[in-house]
Amino acid sequence: MTDAAELKRRTAELLAAHPPAGTDRLDFLKARFDAGLSWVHYPEGLGGLDTPRSLQAVVDAELEAAGAPDNDPRRNGIGLGMAAPTILKYGTEEQKQRYLRPLWIGEEVWCQLFSEPGAGSDLAALGTRAVREGDDWIVNGQKVWTSGAHNARWAILIARTDPNVPKHAGITYFICDMTDPGVEVRPLRQITGEAEFNEVFLTDVRIPDSRRLGGIGDGWRVAQTTLNNERVAIGGMRLPREGGMIGPVAKTWRERPELRTHDLHQRLLTLWVEAEVARLTGERLRQQLVAGQPGPEGAGMKLAFARLNQEISGLEVELLGEEGLLYDDWTLRRPELVDFTGREAGYRYLRAKGNSIEGGTSEILLNIVAERVLGLPSEPRTDKDVAWKDLAR
Repeated sequence: MTDAAELKRRTAELLAAHPPAGTDRLDFLKARFDAGLSWVHYPEGLGGLDTPRSLQAVVDAELEAAGAPDNDPRRNGIGLGMAAPTILKYGTEEQKQRYLRPLWIGEEVWCQLFSEPGAGSDLAALGTRAVREGDDWIVNGQKVWTSGAHNARWAILIARTDPNVPKHAGITYFICDMTDPGVEVRPLRQITGEAEFNEVFLTDVRIPDSRRLGGIGDGWRVAQTTLNNERVAIGGMRLPREGGMIGPVAKTWRERPELRTHDLHQRLLTLWVEAEVARLTGERLRQQLVAGQPGPEGAGMKLAFARLNQEISGLEVELLGEEGLLYDDWTLRRPELVDFTGREAGYRYLRAKGNSIEGGTSEILLNIVAERVLGLPSEPRTDKDVAWKDLAR
């Protein structure tokens, strides 16, 4: 098995053959992927070396010290955090070879076509239809809240392929080419003024069966891999102490003593401690991932992430007083990524409102924690055994 010393040796060989200062960024990233140093826990030939996930930190530290470029992970968070692990688990060898390398390098950005106007929290009630026609599937429907669709080449898509069975059973999982005819992306302007989200209309979109992930009708099970990884990606990201939302408000507190009050001090201390607990819990969750796939624990992390972001950003606006009401720019923009710490307090306050919706609403995640983590009885569901076509809509 490859150990830390061997990974350091391989990393040194990569740096010697492709010095970061004199190598094109994409060429360096391609060489890194081919050397198995992209995500070391992936199989050989797919960017990895079949080594424990924990050893990735060894490679990352060596490359960072050498000034090597990264793959700008925030720009392709859905691809890296959700599409890639799903393709790895359910994709054919041809699919893995085709999609994983350009995904990790960042040549191809991914988005997620899951949520729908009539099936938000109840994702399994989705109505986008995929009908088999020879070796293709013809897809019609509408998706919503699609982050980054305006920049994406590919999408992970779930659609209903059998309306005659209960809602969870009639779903199939596909890879959709966002440049295909019939795919229309429209901006959704948010309370921040930006349109990082989109609505996507699918009209007679033809998807080859070769782009199906998993079995026909097995899409809900495949989607659970995506959703579990999504919650870990959102709520369990690696941060330094005072990373994330707590950093700017702590910095303001230290630099602006004239803004301080006893009440704000007590609230800030409480949120600082909770943010640090959440950070350390996230580290523990990542260590658990070394042993296998993410489970429902990620739902708890994502819940904490949403609540803390909203409470911390609210405290920051209150601390700043009138300054907190200012806003820099309401111009409609279509950003490539979300930058919580790069803008002012008003942006953080408004954008954090979406944290309890995206990646699974807090209400649904509370049910997941109650049922799958705590083992409590599930809520009564009268529609579980009813064919989707017979459900009231």
